[in-house]
Amino acid sequence: MIVIMRSGAKAEEVEHVVELVRSFGLQDHVIHGTDRTVVAAIGDKRSVDLSAIETAPGVDRLVPILAPYKVASREVKPEPSIVPIGKGATVGDRKIAMIAGPCSVESRNQLFEIAAAVKEAGAVGLRGGAFKPRTNPYQFQGLGQEGLELLAEAGKEHGLAVVTEVMSIDQVELVSRYADVLQIGTRNMHNFNLLLACGQSQRTVLLKRGWSATLNEFLLAAEYVISAGNKNVILCERGIRTHETYVRNTLPLAIIPAVKRESHLPILIDPSQGTGHAYMVPSMCRASIAAGADGLLIEVHHDPEHALTDGAQSITPEAFHKTVLEMRQIASAIDRDV
Repeated sequence: MIVIMRSGAKAEEVEHVVELVRSFGLQDHVIHGTDRTVVAAIGDKRSVDLSAIETAPGVDRLVPILAPYKVASREVKPEPSIVPIGKGATVGDRKIAMIAGPCSVESRNQLFEIAAAVKEAGAVGLRGGAFKPRTNPYQFQGLGQEGLELLAEAGKEHGLAVVTEVMSIDQVELVSRYADVLQIGTRNMHNFNLLLACGQSQRTVLLKRGWSATLNEFLLAAEYVISAGNKNVILCERGIRTHETYVRNTLPLAIIPAVKRESHLPILIDPSQGTGHAYMVPSMCRASIAAGADGLLIEVHHDPEHALTDGAQSITPEAFHKTVLEMRQIASAIDRDV
């Protein structure tokens, strides 16, 4: 259920409604829109009669939420959310956010060379794994805290927001010290304790879709983060598993208009993970922009042939620069910027 306040409702009237919602044993979530404020009442309402709230001062009407994801739903917040990612950058507004960098932080020289290149090409964020979840336990697992320190240093020097993955609850505090955005990877989309822990942090969360997750499951995972108190959530499609073998994952770009219809949260596309092949990345970047994506998460490496992780799907800085120029032409055709 959401409580829609009248236009111009006073702060004390909103607070009174919040107190009423809490008195029913429900969780409140206040959303300030451009014209009105909405108070979502979250929890099991089967034995609760909320109709009396409609008589409270400043209340316009009560509206039931049909979607299972309550706060992530566009029913609660019709206008798109604009989410800050650090260093003055945002995701979800007119400007399409480019976040680029290596799959893994390998060394200081490697990271700083790539950071300088992607910044020059127009990126606003630096991606890079300090902790790497690998299917094979004998493969490179990342530099850990050293990688975090390098990411923070590179981000500060080049004015780039730092995006990196957090793999477990005990890493949330550590990663939050160095990163602007906590990435929850595909393997952890259903790690509900981690979702809640990231929801209790003050960092923006980038949530990747699980490789077999439905749209409902994806949005409900985002709901976990938001319900824990963190409204700054960005969705990221990184491809799903299908029967196809010519790609690492199948990149379902139809999820972009679906998310835009169902949720107010912004959505990024990861064409690197979504295809597994560097030659496909530029095409999928262009298609993502045309379909309405709010940004892209792209793997860039200065020497893909010798990358410690995912070299086959990493594009070079030169290819990234060319791809950004192409995306700008498409963005301008749909009244957006890159």
